[in-house]
Amino acid sequence: MKGKARVVRLGTLLAVVGFMAVLSGCASVQNSGTAQPARVSEKPAAVQPAVERQPVAFPIQAPYFPAPACMDLCGEPVPLNNQDVFERFDKEFTLIVYNHAQVYLWLKRMERWFPMIEERLRHHKLPDDLKWVAIVESDLVPNVVSSKGAAGPWQFMPATGSAYGLDQKGSVDRRYDFERATDSAFLFLQDLYRKHKNWALAIASYNCGEKRVQDEMRAQGVRDYYRLRLPQETERYVIRILAIKAVLSNPNQYGYDLPKGLGYQQLQLDRTKISCSVPVPIQAAANAAGISYREFKNLNPVFRAESIPPGTHEVKVPAGCGKVFETNLRSGNAQPVEAVSKDREDEPLNAQTEEVQPAAAPSPASQPVKAKTYTVKQGDTLSGIARSFDTSTQALKEANKLKSDNLSQGQKLIVP
Repeated sequence: MKGKARVVRLGTLLAVVGFMAVLSGCASVQNSGTAQPARVSEKPAAVQPAVERQPVAFPIQAPYFPAPACMDLCGEPVPLNNQDVFERFDKEFTLIVYNHAQVYLWLKRMERWFPMIEERLRHHKLPDDLKWVAIVESDLVPNVVSSKGAAGPWQFMPATGSAYGLDQKGSVDRRYDFERATDSAFLFLQDLYRKHKNWALAIASYNCGEKRVQDEMRAQGVRDYYRLRLPQETERYVIRILAIKAVLSNPNQYGYDLPKGLGYQQLQLDRTKISCSVPVPIQAAANAAGISYREFKNLNPVFRAESIPPGTHEVKVPAGCGKVFETNLRSGNAQPVEAVSKDREDEPLNAQTEEVQPAAAPSPASQPVKAKTYTVKQGDTLSGIARSFDTSTQALKEANKLKSDNLSQGQKLIVP
Protein backbone atom coordinates (compact mmCIF):
# COMPACT_ATOMS: atom_id res chain seq x y z
CA MET A 1 0.00 0.00 0.00
CA LYS A 2 2.85 2.35 0.84
CA GLY A 3 4.39 1.80 -2.56
CA LYS A 4 1.09 2.53 -4.20
CA ALA A 5 0.70 5.71 -2.18
CA ARG A 6 4.15 6.93 -3.27
CA VAL A 7 3.21 6.37 -6.87
CA VAL A 8 0.06 8.43 -6.41
CA ARG A 9 1.97 11.30 -4.74
CA LEU A 10 4.62 11.24 -7.47
CA GLY A 11 1.97 11.42 -10.15
CA THR A 12 0.29 14.31 -8.41
CA LEU A 13 3.63 16.12 -8.16
CA LEU A 14 4.35 15.61 -11.85
CA ALA A 15 0.88 16.87 -12.70
CA VAL A 16 1.47 20.04 -10.69
CA VAL A 17 4.85 20.59 -12.31
CA GLY A 18 3.36 20.06 -15.73
CA PHE A 19 0.54 22.55 -15.00
CA MET A 20 3.02 25.16 -13.85
CA ALA A 21 5.04 24.63 -17.00
CA VAL A 22 1.95 25.26 -19.09
CA LEU A 23 1.26 28.52 -17.20
CA SER A 24 4.86 29.64 -17.70
CA GLY A 25 4.61 29.07 -21.45
CA CYS A 26 1.44 31.10 -21.68
CA ALA A 27 3.08 33.97 -19.84
CA SER A 28 6.07 33.97 -22.21
CA VAL A 29 3.77 34.06 -25.20
CA GLN A 30 1.89 37.02 -23.71
CA ASN A 31 5.15 38.91 -22.99
CA SER A 32 6.46 38.38 -26.50
CA GLY A 33 3.14 39.50 -27.90
CA THR A 34 3.24 42.82 -26.05
CA ALA A 35 6.82 43.52 -27.12
CA GLN A 36 6.17 42.83 -30.79
CA PRO A 37 4.40 46.12 -31.62
CA ALA A 38 7.46 48.06 -30.40
CA ARG A 39 9.62 46.23 -32.92
CA VAL A 40 7.16 46.97 -35.69
CA SER A 41 7.11 50.71 -34.84
CA GLU A 42 10.85 50.89 -35.44
CA LYS A 43 10.16 50.56 -39.18
CA PRO A 44 7.20 52.89 -39.85
CA ALA A 45 8.09 53.31 -43.52
CA ALA A 46 7.36 49.62 -44.17
CA VAL A 47 3.97 49.86 -42.53
CA GLN A 48 2.89 53.46 -43.33
CA PRO A 49 4.70 54.93 -46.35
CA ALA A 50 5.24 58.74 -46.23
CA VAL A 51 2.73 60.85 -48.17
CA GLU A 52 4.39 62.99 -50.90
CA ARG A 53 3.77 66.73 -50.28
CA GLN A 54 2.71 68.90 -53.18
CA PRO A 55 4.47 72.33 -53.62
CA VAL A 56 2.36 75.35 -52.59
CA ALA A 57 2.02 78.03 -55.26
CA PHE A 58 2.31 81.66 -54.01
CA PRO A 59 1.26 84.71 -56.09
CA ILE A 60 4.07 86.93 -57.41
CA GLN A 61 4.41 89.94 -55.09
CA ALA A 62 7.14 91.93 -56.90
CA PRO A 63 6.86 92.28 -60.68
CA TYR A 64 10.11 92.46 -62.60
CA PHE A 65 11.01 95.82 -64.14
CA PRO A 66 13.95 95.74 -66.54
CA ALA A 67 16.30 98.70 -66.48
CA PRO A 68 16.01 101.02 -69.50
CA ALA A 69 18.41 100.08 -72.28
CA CYS A 70 18.95 103.69 -73.38
CA MET A 71 19.61 106.76 -71.21
CA ASP A 72 21.07 110.24 -71.55
CA LEU A 73 22.26 112.77 -68.98
CA CYS A 74 21.75 116.44 -69.84
CA GLY A 75 21.55 115.39 -73.49
CA GLU A 76 24.79 113.37 -73.35
CA PRO A 77 24.38 109.64 -74.21
CA VAL A 78 25.16 107.11 -71.48
CA PRO A 79 27.21 104.09 -72.73
CA LEU A 80 24.85 101.38 -71.46
CA ASN A 81 26.17 99.08 -74.20
CA ASN A 82 29.25 98.76 -71.98
CA GLN A 83 28.49 95.80 -69.70
CA ASP A 84 30.20 97.31 -66.66
CA VAL A 85 28.28 100.58 -67.02
CA PHE A 86 25.01 98.72 -67.56
CA GLU A 87 25.48 96.56 -64.45
CA ARG A 88 26.28 99.61 -62.33
CA PHE A 89 23.18 101.34 -63.66
CA ASP A 90 21.02 98.23 -63.27
CA LYS A 91 22.05 97.94 -59.62
CA GLU A 92 21.05 101.52 -58.78
CA PHE A 93 17.86 101.24 -60.82
CA THR A 94 16.84 98.03 -59.02
CA LEU A 95 17.52 99.51 -55.59
CA ILE A 96 15.38 102.55 -56.41
CA VAL A 97 12.48 101.08 -58.39
CA TYR A 98 11.55 98.73 -55.52
CA ASN A 99 12.08 101.29 -52.74
CA HIS A 100 8.39 102.16 -52.67
CA ALA A 101 8.26 104.38 -49.57
CA GLN A 102 11.22 106.52 -50.65
CA VAL A 103 9.94 106.95 -54.21
CA TYR A 104 6.56 108.18 -52.95
CA LEU A 105 8.26 110.64 -50.57
CA TRP A 106 10.33 111.96 -53.48
CA LEU A 107 7.22 112.35 -55.63
CA LYS A 108 5.44 114.27 -52.86
CA ARG A 109 8.38 116.60 -52.22
CA MET A 110 8.85 117.20 -55.95
CA GLU A 111 5.46 118.94 -56.05
CA ARG A 112 6.73 121.46 -53.49
CA TRP A 113 10.24 122.16 -54.74
CA PHE A 114 10.51 121.27 -58.43
CA PRO A 115 8.49 124.23 -59.78
CA MET A 116 11.02 126.62 -58.24
CA ILE A 117 14.02 124.47 -59.24
CA GLU A 118 12.82 124.11 -62.83
CA GLU A 119 12.18 127.84 -63.02
CA ARG A 120 15.73 128.62 -61.93
CA LEU A 121 17.12 126.11 -64.44
CA ARG A 122 15.27 127.91 -67.22
CA HIS A 123 16.54 131.25 -65.93
CA HIS A 124 20.15 130.02 -66.01
CA LYS A 125 19.56 128.22 -69.33
CA LEU A 126 20.75 124.92 -67.88
CA PRO A 127 19.66 121.32 -68.63
CA ASP A 128 16.51 120.15 -66.87
CA ASP A 129 18.26 116.96 -65.68
CA LEU A 130 20.19 118.93 -63.06
CA LYS A 131 17.07 118.93 -60.89
CA TRP A 132 17.72 115.26 -60.06
CA VAL A 133 20.98 116.26 -58.36
CA ALA A 134 19.00 117.82 -55.50
CA ILE A 135 17.29 114.49 -54.79
CA VAL A 136 20.58 112.62 -54.56
CA GLU A 137 22.07 115.35 -52.39
CA SER A 138 19.32 115.80 -49.79
CA ASP A 139 16.13 113.92 -50.75
CA LEU A 140 14.68 117.46 -51.14
CA VAL A 141 14.92 118.10 -47.39
CA PRO A 142 16.25 121.62 -46.61
CA ASN A 143 17.44 121.17 -43.04
CA VAL A 144 20.08 118.46 -43.46
CA VAL A 145 23.79 118.28 -42.69
CA SER A 146 26.28 115.52 -43.47
CA SER A 147 28.93 114.05 -41.19
CA LYS A 148 31.55 115.90 -43.26
CA GLY A 149 29.91 119.30 -42.74
CA ALA A 150 28.05 119.67 -46.04
CA ALA A 151 24.76 121.43 -45.33
CA GLY A 152 21.44 122.38 -46.85
CA PRO A 153 19.40 121.01 -49.75
CA TRP A 154 22.39 121.19 -52.12
CA GLN A 155 24.94 120.02 -49.52
CA PHE A 156 27.49 122.82 -49.82
CA MET A 157 30.75 122.52 -47.92
CA PRO A 158 31.53 125.73 -45.94
CA ALA A 159 34.24 127.09 -48.26
CA THR A 160 32.36 126.37 -51.48
CA GLY A 161 29.18 127.83 -50.02
CA SER A 162 30.94 131.07 -49.12
CA ALA A 163 32.50 131.24 -52.59
CA TYR A 164 29.03 131.09 -54.14
CA GLY A 165 27.23 133.56 -51.89
CA LEU A 166 26.10 131.28 -49.07
CA ASP A 167 27.84 132.85 -46.10
CA GLN A 168 28.00 131.32 -42.65
CA LYS A 169 28.30 134.07 -40.07
CA GLY A 170 27.87 133.15 -36.45
CA SER A 171 24.57 131.35 -36.05
CA VAL A 172 23.28 132.30 -39.52
CA ASP A 173 24.01 129.79 -42.30
CA ARG A 174 22.71 130.69 -45.77
CA ARG A 175 23.38 127.18 -47.09
CA TYR A 176 20.00 126.18 -45.63
CA ASP A 177 18.05 128.74 -47.70
CA PHE A 178 16.52 126.54 -50.42
CA GLU A 179 16.04 129.27 -53.03
CA ARG A 180 19.46 130.89 -52.57
CA ALA A 181 21.22 127.54 -52.39
CA THR A 182 19.53 126.45 -55.62
CA ASP A 183 20.88 129.46 -57.50
CA SER A 184 24.33 128.95 -56.00
CA ALA A 185 24.33 125.25 -56.96
CA PHE A 186 23.47 126.08 -60.56
CA LEU A 187 26.19 128.71 -60.78
CA PHE A 188 28.68 126.20 -59.36
CA LEU A 189 27.61 123.44 -61.78
CA GLN A 190 27.78 125.92 -64.65
CA ASP A 191 31.38 126.77 -63.75
CA LEU A 192 32.29 123.07 -63.51
CA TYR A 193 30.79 122.41 -66.94
CA ARG A 194 32.76 125.27 -68.49
CA LYS A 195 35.95 123.59 -67.27
CA HIS A 196 35.12 120.00 -68.26
CA LYS A 197 32.83 120.54 -71.27
CA ASN A 198 31.02 117.41 -70.06
CA TRP A 199 28.07 117.16 -67.68
CA ALA A 200 28.92 113.75 -66.19
CA LEU A 201 32.37 115.02 -65.20
CA ALA A 202 30.93 118.31 -63.92
CA ILE A 203 28.40 116.49 -61.72
CA ALA A 204 31.07 114.07 -60.47
CA SER A 205 33.25 117.08 -59.55
CA TYR A 206 30.30 118.56 -57.64
CA ASN A 207 30.34 115.41 -55.51
CA CYS A 208 34.00 114.73 -54.76
CA GLY A 209 35.70 117.96 -55.75
CA GLU A 210 37.14 119.28 -58.97
CA LYS A 211 40.74 118.63 -57.93
CA ARG A 212 40.10 114.94 -57.18
CA VAL A 213 38.50 114.37 -60.58
CA GLN A 214 41.28 116.22 -62.39
CA ASP A 215 43.97 114.27 -60.50
CA GLU A 216 42.33 110.93 -61.34
CA MET A 217 41.93 111.84 -65.02
CA ARG A 218 45.59 112.82 -65.19
CA ALA A 219 46.79 109.67 -63.40
CA GLN A 220 44.56 107.26 -65.36
CA GLY A 221 44.81 108.96 -68.73
CA VAL A 222 41.02 108.95 -69.09
CA ARG A 223 38.58 111.84 -69.57
CA ASP A 224 35.40 109.76 -69.53
CA TYR A 225 33.45 109.59 -66.25
CA TYR A 226 32.11 106.12 -67.02
CA ARG A 227 35.64 104.70 -67.49
CA LEU A 228 37.26 106.48 -64.55
CA ARG A 229 38.03 104.77 -61.26
CA LEU A 230 36.80 107.21 -58.61
CA PRO A 231 35.81 107.04 -54.93
CA GLN A 232 32.95 104.58 -54.55
CA GLU A 233 30.47 107.29 -53.57
CA THR A 234 31.28 109.26 -56.72
CA GLU A 235 31.19 106.16 -58.93
CA ARG A 236 27.63 105.60 -57.75
CA TYR A 237 26.68 109.29 -57.69
CA VAL A 238 26.09 110.02 -61.38
CA ILE A 239 24.71 106.51 -61.98
CA ARG A 240 22.22 106.99 -59.13
CA ILE A 241 21.08 110.28 -60.65
CA LEU A 242 20.38 108.40 -63.88
CA ALA A 243 18.39 105.72 -62.04
CA ILE A 244 16.34 108.35 -60.20
CA LYS A 245 15.65 110.09 -63.50
CA ALA A 246 14.52 106.81 -65.05
CA VAL A 247 12.02 106.04 -62.29
CA LEU A 248 10.71 109.50 -61.40
CA SER A 249 10.35 110.61 -65.02
CA ASN A 250 7.95 107.73 -65.64
CA PRO A 251 6.56 106.68 -62.23
CA ASN A 252 3.37 105.15 -63.67
CA GLN A 253 5.44 102.81 -65.81
CA TYR A 254 6.79 101.27 -62.61
CA GLY A 255 3.54 101.07 -60.66
CA TYR A 256 3.69 104.42 -58.85
CA ASP A 257 0.49 106.46 -58.93
CA LEU A 258 0.36 109.51 -56.68
CA PRO A 259 -3.14 111.02 -56.93
CA LYS A 260 -3.18 114.68 -57.89
CA GLY A 261 -3.13 116.98 -54.91
CA LEU A 262 -1.67 114.46 -52.44
CA GLY A 263 1.87 115.73 -52.83
CA TYR A 264 3.31 118.45 -50.58
CA GLN A 265 2.06 121.85 -51.70
CA GLN A 266 4.33 124.78 -52.49
CA LEU A 267 5.00 127.11 -49.57
CA GLN A 268 3.14 130.40 -49.81
CA LEU A 269 5.37 132.93 -48.11
CA ASP A 270 5.88 136.59 -47.33
CA ARG A 271 9.48 137.76 -47.13
CA THR A 272 10.57 140.74 -45.09
CA LYS A 273 13.81 142.16 -43.78
CA ILE A 274 14.46 142.96 -40.16
CA SER A 275 17.30 145.02 -38.71
CA CYS A 276 18.13 144.01 -35.15
CA SER A 277 20.34 146.00 -32.79
CA VAL A 278 20.10 143.21 -30.19
CA PRO A 279 19.43 139.46 -30.52
CA VAL A 280 15.75 138.63 -31.09
CA PRO A 281 14.64 135.32 -29.55
CA ILE A 282 13.20 132.92 -32.12
CA GLN A 283 10.16 132.44 -29.90
CA ALA A 284 9.53 136.20 -29.88
CA ALA A 285 9.85 136.39 -33.67
CA ALA A 286 7.45 133.46 -34.04
CA ASN A 287 4.97 135.14 -31.72
CA ALA A 288 5.19 138.36 -33.74
CA ALA A 289 4.25 136.39 -36.87
CA GLY A 290 1.45 134.55 -35.09
CA ILE A 291 3.01 131.14 -35.67
CA SER A 292 4.68 128.50 -33.51
CA TYR A 293 8.38 128.22 -32.75
CA ARG A 294 8.53 125.01 -34.79
CA GLU A 295 6.90 126.59 -37.84
CA PHE A 296 9.20 129.60 -37.71
CA LYS A 297 12.29 127.38 -37.55
CA ASN A 298 11.02 125.23 -40.43
CA LEU A 299 10.49 128.30 -42.60
CA ASN A 300 13.83 129.86 -41.56
CA PRO A 301 16.41 127.07 -41.15
CA VAL A 302 19.19 129.61 -41.76
CA PHE A 303 18.89 130.64 -38.10
CA ARG A 304 20.74 127.84 -36.32
CA ALA A 305 20.58 129.15 -32.74
CA GLU A 306 17.77 130.17 -30.38
CA SER A 307 17.83 133.81 -31.44
CA ILE A 308 18.25 136.00 -34.50
CA PRO A 309 21.58 137.80 -34.09
CA PRO A 310 22.04 141.57 -34.50
CA GLY A 311 22.15 142.72 -38.10
CA THR A 312 19.90 142.75 -41.16
CA HIS A 313 18.22 139.48 -42.09
CA GLU A 314 15.55 138.21 -44.45
CA VAL A 315 12.75 136.42 -42.62
CA LYS A 316 10.09 134.16 -44.15
CA VAL A 317 6.61 133.97 -42.68
CA PRO A 318 3.37 132.47 -44.04
CA ALA A 319 1.66 134.43 -46.81
CA GLY A 320 -0.50 137.18 -45.35
CA CYS A 321 1.50 137.44 -42.12
CA GLY A 322 4.23 139.80 -43.37
CA LYS A 323 2.59 143.11 -42.44
CA VAL A 324 1.43 141.83 -39.07
CA PHE A 325 4.93 140.54 -38.38
CA GLU A 326 6.48 143.91 -39.24
CA THR A 327 3.96 145.81 -37.12
CA ASN A 328 4.44 143.57 -34.10
CA LEU A 329 8.22 143.80 -34.29
CA ARG A 330 8.16 147.60 -34.56
CA SER A 331 5.76 147.97 -31.64
CA GLY A 332 7.32 145.23 -29.52
CA ASN A 333 3.95 143.47 -29.48
CA ALA A 334 5.12 139.85 -29.68
CA GLN A 335 2.37 137.84 -28.06
CA PRO A 336 2.64 134.05 -28.08
CA VAL A 337 0.38 131.93 -30.29
CA GLU A 338 -1.21 130.36 -27.22
CA ALA A 339 -1.60 131.88 -23.77
CA VAL A 340 1.52 131.41 -21.63
CA SER A 341 2.46 132.35 -18.08
CA LYS A 342 3.60 135.91 -17.46
CA ASP A 343 7.15 134.85 -16.70
CA ARG A 344 7.46 133.72 -20.37
CA GLU A 345 6.06 136.85 -21.99
CA ASP A 346 8.56 138.51 -24.30
CA GLU A 347 10.20 141.82 -23.63
CA PRO A 348 9.58 144.57 -26.22
CA LEU A 349 11.75 143.98 -29.25
CA ASN A 350 14.35 146.45 -30.47
CA ALA A 351 13.96 145.65 -34.17
CA GLN A 352 13.15 147.57 -37.32
CA THR A 353 11.72 146.15 -40.52
CA GLU A 354 12.07 147.07 -44.14
CA GLU A 355 10.73 145.80 -47.41
CA VAL A 356 12.80 143.17 -49.21
CA GLN A 357 14.63 144.52 -52.25
CA PRO A 358 14.95 142.34 -55.38
CA ALA A 359 17.80 139.81 -55.10
CA ALA A 360 20.53 140.59 -57.61
CA ALA A 361 21.17 137.11 -59.04
CA PRO A 362 17.92 135.21 -58.57
CA SER A 363 15.42 137.85 -59.62
CA PRO A 364 15.28 139.45 -63.07
CA ALA A 365 12.72 142.06 -62.02
CA SER A 366 14.14 145.53 -61.58
CA GLN A 367 11.14 147.77 -60.88
CA PRO A 368 10.83 149.49 -57.49
CA VAL A 369 9.22 147.39 -54.83
CA LYS A 370 6.32 149.83 -54.35
CA ALA A 371 5.33 149.83 -58.03
CA LYS A 372 1.72 148.91 -58.72
CA THR A 373 2.33 147.46 -62.17
CA TYR A 374 5.16 145.51 -63.73
CA THR A 375 5.97 144.68 -67.36
CA VAL A 376 7.18 141.13 -67.84
CA LYS A 377 10.65 140.85 -69.37
CA GLN A 378 12.29 137.91 -71.11
CA GLY A 379 13.30 135.27 -68.56
CA ASP A 380 10.90 136.53 -65.88
CA THR A 381 8.97 134.02 -63.79
CA LEU A 382 5.97 134.50 -61.56
CA SER A 383 7.72 133.37 -58.40
CA GLY A 384 10.79 135.50 -59.19
CA ILE A 385 8.62 138.59 -59.58
CA ALA A 386 6.77 137.71 -56.38
CA ARG A 387 10.06 137.54 -54.46
CA SER A 388 11.14 140.88 -55.90
CA PHE A 389 8.00 142.64 -54.72
CA ASP A 390 7.74 140.91 -51.33
CA THR A 391 4.53 139.13 -52.22
CA SER A 392 3.40 135.60 -53.07
CA THR A 393 2.73 133.90 -56.39
CA GLN A 394 -0.83 133.23 -55.23
CA ALA A 395 -1.40 136.94 -54.57
CA LEU A 396 -0.10 137.79 -58.05
CA LYS A 397 -2.36 135.15 -59.60
CA GLU A 398 -5.41 136.47 -57.80
CA ALA A 399 -4.65 140.11 -58.59
CA ASN A 400 -4.16 139.33 -62.28
CA LYS A 401 -6.72 136.49 -62.58
CA LEU A 402 -4.02 134.09 -63.77
CA LYS A 403 -4.84 130.39 -64.03
CA SER A 404 -1.22 129.25 -64.39
CA ASP A 405 2.35 130.42 -63.76
CA ASN A 406 2.99 131.02 -67.46
CA LEU A 407 3.93 134.56 -68.48
CA SER A 408 4.57 136.27 -71.79
CA GLN A 409 7.07 139.01 -72.56
CA GLY A 410 5.48 142.47 -72.40
CA GLN A 411 2.59 141.28 -70.25
CA LYS A 412 1.43 143.86 -67.65
CA LEU A 413 1.05 142.60 -64.10
CA ILE A 414 -0.73 144.28 -61.20
CA VAL A 415 1.40 144.01 -58.08
CA PRO A 416 -0.78 143.85 -54.94
